[in-house]
Order: sequence, then C-alpha cells, then structure tokens
Amino acid sequence: MGKKVLILASNVGLWGEELQAPWDALKNAGFDLTLATPKGITPLPMELSMDKDFIDPMQNYNVNPGFVVDRINEILDSGEWDSPIKIEDADMSDYEALVLVGGPGSALDIVGNPFVHQLCVKAYEQGKILGALCYAVGAFVWARESDTLHRSIIYGKKVIAHPREWDFTGPMAYTLVRATPENPGTNLVSQGFAFPLLVIVEDAVGPNGRVYSDPTANRNKPQALFDFPFVTALSVESSIAFGEKLVEVLS
Repeated sequence: MGKKVLILASNVGLWGEELQAPWDALKNAGFDLTLATPKGITPLPMELSMDKDFIDPMQNYNVNPGFVVDRINEILDSGEWDSPIKIEDADMSDYEALVLVGGPGSALDIVGNPFVHQLCVKAYEQGKILGALCYAVGAFVWARESDTLHRSIIYGKKVIAHPREWDFTGPMAYTLVRATPENPGTNLVSQGFAFPLLVIVEDAVGPNGRVYSDPTANRNKPQALFDFPFVTALSVESSIAFGEKLVEVLS
C-alpha cells in the first residue's frame, strides 16, 4: 500500500475537476487516499463545474472539457466519493500528506474551518506535505504556528494564489449536481467569491515570502509550485498540474 494521503473537499461548492484531477493522479500513482468533508457526506460538484458549455466570464473560454465532466460522472456513478469521514474526526498522525481542494464553496466551509486549521498546523509541525488548490489555499492563511508570534504557516514561503483579475463581481449561486435532501449544499448566493483570496495570502507570507498569481494561466500554461512543505496551484486550469506535482513530491 502506498503513502496515506488525506484529501479535504467542500460540501457546499466543490469544483469537480479540482478534486477529480488530483484524486485520479494520486490514486493511479498508488497512494492510499482518504476523503474528508465538513459534514462527512459526498462532496457534490457545483452545477457550473459540470456544464460542458460553460464559458468562464473572466477568462472567456470553456473551462470544463467533456472528458473531465464524463470522468467526474463516472466517479459519482461508482460511489467512489460516497463514504468520506468528517474532517473533525481526522487524525493527521495517520497520514503522510494533507491535500485541500478548491471550488467557490471551499471559501465557505474549508478556509475558515477550525478543524481544517488544526490539521494544517499538525501536518506542518510534523514535517508533512501540505497541498492546496485554488481558494483552498486560504486555509493556510488562518493556520497559525503555535509559537508566540502566531504567524501563518506560509509565512516566508512561496505560494500560488487565485488572481484578483479573476474575482468577478456578479452573483454566485452554489447549486450542486445530484443534490438530495440529505446532501443539499446551500441556498446562499454571494456577491462574487466570498472574499478576495490574493490579498490575504500576500499578507500571510510576509515581506520575505512571495505570491505567484498569473491571470494568463490556462490549460496549456498551468501554474503549480512546490516550496517545502507546500504544494500550491492556481485554479481549475491547473488541477492536472497540481495532481502531477503532488505525485512528484510525494514520490
């Protein structure tokens, strides 16, 4: 059995590929994966992330290739994501890496989640690899070292963060595919993303750190970075590169 990796995903707004791509990359490389969500129920993708015709209004191109949507539907049909544990029940000592995946909902139930912060701090203190994609990078901002300075665990580090140029201002609904009464998501509508990610990450890394955020990134030019112990990546266009980087680092 390969190294054990704990993967955290949102229950209110997962972007499908942002879990699927690193999940498949790590699984195919032989890693032993455990999925965890805030509610301990299936992380259902947002409808927008499963729309093959969706054109991202900020990037002006189709961000959901058909083969990606088809693969996510295969996973959902098979029930592969149907038995996650609750994040609060996870013990970081059982795993060799922690991976946080994104989507607009991660800003709501992952980034500010104290149980997520606890796992991040424990992984950091134990010298384990921590990965985060898209808006989930924000969880590192609020995960604080236990010394007297209480600085973010990414203080002084090089990380990637979602560009401000991509922070749209229109209404954002978090409607999920395959929603059920037991797994409804949320009826919240936010004005754009829940918060602008880049500014808080820039503050968290401090004067000796650096944040990379390329608004021209795309599938042909993804952005993923490793600065021990952190693997970070931009957004959905970099999901595959994120998975590949995790496999490279953990191998």
